[in-house]
Amino acid sequence: MFTKIVVGLDGSEQAGRALDVACDLAGKYGSEIHLVHTPKAETVAFALGAVAGYHAATTMPSAEKVKEAAQKVLGDAQEKMSGQSLSAEQLHIGETDPAEDLVACARACGADLIVTGRRGLGAVSGAVLGSTSQKISHDATCAHLTVA
Repeated sequence: MFTKIVVGLDGSEQAGRALDVACDLAGKYGSEIHLVHTPKAETVAFALGAVAGYHAATTMPSAEKVKEAAQKVLGDAQEKMSGQSLSAEQLHIGETDPAEDLVACARACGADLIVTGRRGLGAVSGAVLGSTSQKISHDATCAHLTVA
């Protein structure tokens, strides 16, 4: 049913649950998993040790810190996947808007499903359904599953 699944990661608990669901689906359907992380100031701060809900950074940290945080987010996801005898087909570090990066990755690899957490570490503006999830649901040309 699903041959290629793109998973959006930001280091949040919700993104971790989205990865769990994607891994479950991949195990059942033999799907490829593509991991996407787009660094933002709040995700970098969280990945490097800030407390969830408290955004220690208001501006983007140095390029070195951004790279370190992205590697941590993607590395944690790969570790979780390896515990389930799965591996990522592709790791993608986005550079623009998380929703745009996820949709672009899905189109480029021919994904038939994008899986994201309902809300991640983004701004309060998407309090009910995260703004990234809203944008993906609007722009994606494949199925989009949001995980609470």
